[in-house]
This record gives sequence, C-alpha cells and structure tokens, in this order.
Amino acid sequence: MLPYEIIEKAAVGEPEAVNTVIQNYIGYIKYLSYFQGSINDNIQDYLKACLMEAYPSFALIDDE
Repeated sequence: MLPYEIIEKAAVGEPEAVNTVIQNYIGYIKYLSYFQGSINDNIQDYLKACLMEAYPSFALIDDE
C-alpha cells in the first residue's frame, strides 16, 4: 500500500510521486496490457496515462 503522503503528492502532480505510483501498479498494468501472447506497449501506455489522469481527481481525506 502506498503511503498517504505519496498519494497526496501524486494528486497534485509531483513527478517523483507519480512515478512511484506507476511503479507500484506496474505489475497490474503489465497484466492488463497482455494481448495475444505478449505485452502490448500501446495498451500499457494507455493504462499509465489513465492512471496519471485520474490521480488529480482523487478525493483525499486527511485524518489528522
């Protein structure tokens, strides 16, 4: 699980945090981009772009 601070920074677009999020989900992204016997780079790029696009819309609740 990603720390709250990383998620918070990724939501505002900090490049290192966004990269950390992508690396966290890279296994799942590769699994979903597996097409006709191999990993499809176009699908993989699309999924990464969707993830990056969705992050700023996350509703963050700070329990502090």
